[in-house]
Amino acid sequence: MKDSDWMRYALEEAETALFEREVPVGAVIVKNDRIVASAHNRCESLSDPTMHAEMIALKEAFAAIGSLDGCTLYVTLEPCVMCIGAMIHMRLPRLVYGAFDPDSGCCGSRIDLGDKWFDHSVQTIGGILEPECTKILKDFFISRRSE
Repeated sequence: MKDSDWMRYALEEAETALFEREVPVGAVIVKNDRIVASAHNRCESLSDPTMHAEMIALKEAFAAIGSLDGCTLYVTLEPCVMCIGAMIHMRLPRLVYGAFDPDSGCCGSRIDLGDKWFDHSVQTIGGILEPECTKILKDFFISRRSE
């Protein structure tokens, strides 16, 4: 499967977050053409600002398979400093994200922490299914403002 195919699974997780009134961000971790973890934002429901889709998926994948060697994380929004930091520490080899985050994205938009800053680099590709990933976020925030 292609990166865009896996990103569609992450978008399904984002839709679940939207249904649960969470910021609609979804993530899946893939190894050997198989999803080993999937998650969506749970910050509101768990009253925990660290419960980003990426953090939950990383924890689930690590619990399920241990080493993240050979894994790719697909996430609908460019990761923040906390999330890319976790990816570096967990030695995730590859990250693919959809929407760019010019305000707090740390994988190329605001800063690129995943590349050559530390003892491990995360190969990063951004903009996969960007229009779809951006639209779900924009629609969510427009809806929140009108409430």
